[in-house]
Amino acid sequence: MRRKITVLAFCALLLVLCVPAAAQQPKKVPRIAFLSTSDIGADNARFDGIRQRLHELGYIDGQNIVIEYRSGGRDLDRYQKIVAELARLKFDIIVVGGGTTYVQVVKKATKTIPIVMTGPGGDPVEAGLIESLARPGGNVTGVTLLARDLGGKRLELLKEAVPKVWQIAILYDPANPAHQYEMKEVLPAVAHALKLTLQPWEVRASDGFQKVFAAVAKQRPDGLYALGGPLMIANQKRIADFALKNRLPSIDGGRAAVDVGGLMFYGADQADSYRRVAYYVDRILKGTKPAELPVEQPTKFEFVINLKTAKQIGVTIPPDVLARATKIIR
Repeated sequence: MRRKITVLAFCALLLVLCVPAAAQQPKKVPRIAFLSTSDIGADNARFDGIRQRLHELGYIDGQNIVIEYRSGGRDLDRYQKIVAELARLKFDIIVVGGGTTYVQVVKKATKTIPIVMTGPGGDPVEAGLIESLARPGGNVTGVTLLARDLGGKRLELLKEAVPKVWQIAILYDPANPAHQYEMKEVLPAVAHALKLTLQPWEVRASDGFQKVFAAVAKQRPDGLYALGGPLMIANQKRIADFALKNRLPSIDGGRAAVDVGGLMFYGADQADSYRRVAYYVDRILKGTKPAELPVEQPTKFEFVINLKTAKQIGVTIPPDVLARATKIIR
């Protein structure tokens, strides 16, 4: 009997010693990769917005979550190598900026790691990234801005704001599928309805802008529309400076363009969209599968007008157009 009591006491002691040891096992901290085609500095607004919302949801970088940033640039070979590394390191979630082409690269590299889109690019269903907006069906979900479908509205607003505009130079990147669609399917029909003449100009790399600017200046258009996307966003200050120098009313596909001298921007409220990206990260970390999270389209839009620029180029924006602006830079 005494021997049994001794054995039981020894077992109880082992149990007491083991429980604290088990309790002290470090809890796995989720690792989130923020992947961009732009320089991280150029993507601060996007990532800061996502990170701020995650903080509000209780996620603190370096404590209960680890966020790592990767910039692949627009070099697909380099981008693919970075994506392969992320897949090998088995990050818990990959948040992708840069559009459908780059989301496709990530999806090819991993069928298991959840991928969250941040918005830019073409239709994710047409691109084969998801089965449908309501039921994505795979490991990709997030936000789609469907920015290509906003091009017609931007031309309309430019014409309303500056009625004397008849010839509009269009800066676009032929390597961007969303730009190709907009140039072929969206803008020609709208231009015809508004009796506008479009002057399309291809820009394939940052070092190509100067040559294009010189050619555009010789054609003397009445206005300028720079489509969005990584290449245009990375060079938006140069584009704004060119428009100012040549007194060209402009509308841009990138929100930050008006902050550096562009005349107008119309598009999805990006701050709101970035906060929604954090919602997807939160749901996935709590166990929801990407296949079960419907892809969202924007519900809030911004129309920003830079009146300082309007004054510099000698343009008076009609009162009814000003009244529709969500923000005016004075």
